[in-house]
Amino acid sequence: KSNEFARLIATVTAGILFGFFIGSSYPAFSPSKIKLIPPIDTYLYDKNSGHSTQTILNVISVTKDNVSKEAHGDPSKIWVSSNPRGAERLPPAILAAESDLYPRRLFGKPSEDITTKPKYLITFTVGQNQKPNIDKAVKKFSENFTILLFHYDGKTTEWDEFEWSKRAIHISVPKQTKWWYAKRFLHPDIVAPYDFIFIWDEDLGVDHFNAEEYIKLVRKHGLEISQPGLDHSSRGLTWQMTRRRGDREVHKETEERPGWCSDPHLPPCAAFVEIMAPVFSREAWRCVWHLIQNDLVHGWGLDFALQKCVEPAHEKIGVVDAQWIVHQGLPSLGNQGQVEDGRQPWQGVRQRCQSEWKMFRERVSNADKEYYKSIGVDPLNITAH
Repeated sequence: KSNEFARLIATVTAGILFGFFIGSSYPAFSPSKIKLIPPIDTYLYDKNSGHSTQTILNVISVTKDNVSKEAHGDPSKIWVSSNPRGAERLPPAILAAESDLYPRRLFGKPSEDITTKPKYLITFTVGQNQKPNIDKAVKKFSENFTILLFHYDGKTTEWDEFEWSKRAIHISVPKQTKWWYAKRFLHPDIVAPYDFIFIWDEDLGVDHFNAEEYIKLVRKHGLEISQPGLDHSSRGLTWQMTRRRGDREVHKETEERPGWCSDPHLPPCAAFVEIMAPVFSREAWRCVWHLIQNDLVHGWGLDFALQKCVEPAHEKIGVVDAQWIVHQGLPSLGNQGQVEDGRQPWQGVRQRCQSEWKMFRERVSNADKEYYKSIGVDPLNITAH
């Protein structure tokens, strides 16, 4: 036993001496000298980087593909497959995938540029003939809203008479529709800071509307896509769904004329708002933007397809009755057409609207069929969406 004890002591002593020899052969250990994956290492030790949460997520999203490239002997080549398309060669910590509509200064510190950040966005597509109406409408929206005007008549300086116009954003491209503007200037990654996006026409009466109260009701009833109720005095009232009801805050379904609704949970009996004054949550808009067709500029038919972007649509799309508007039906963009084959300008515009509606329906129907066939499902066995 004494011999075994002596051997144990000798083994432990030899181990200690060997460990001491190995440790003394390397530089002193310091946590600050630990090197992580380069982008993460850069982020952690740059305390003044000001990176957003999204940037942190981008850093964490470095994939095995990138690690495997380094393992194959070329660590100088950056390739991160989880980055947005086209940005795979950039280190995740530098990605700025989102933007905003907040104006910036030409001087001073960038971190001090923005003193307030509006939480909502209101857009109007306007011509100068509707200046009094838009002035009245804009005043219904608090400083929590960014104001964005799309000018279809090319006139912008004419709005300088209004104090609020100085803080508004003006985009001018002659003779375009609001959906043309929306597709090009309201990409989801541009309007990402806003909780709700209002995309409104210029001919709306707002005497009985308050934007802040509207937002409260939308949140209360869980609406992702909505519109204010239309007063019975509105011109061109087509759908029962969008008529204001005086006995409730919000409604999400209605009864239409016989044969108009194949399902009580589908448009136009439910999951339906019109395109004159829609309001979208940030999440819903990310889908709707992709649904807008680049070449179909009037948006006819879009209201019937909005229900594809939220689930369950008959619960998350609704009309706010307690905050209502009047559709004045004033001639505006329709007069921006041109006389052709003896037709008045508005007639050509209306014909294009109707043809676009047909084209949009066909595209949606064909896209549905192609999808179900691609997954091996007979489209005829799928309930209409």
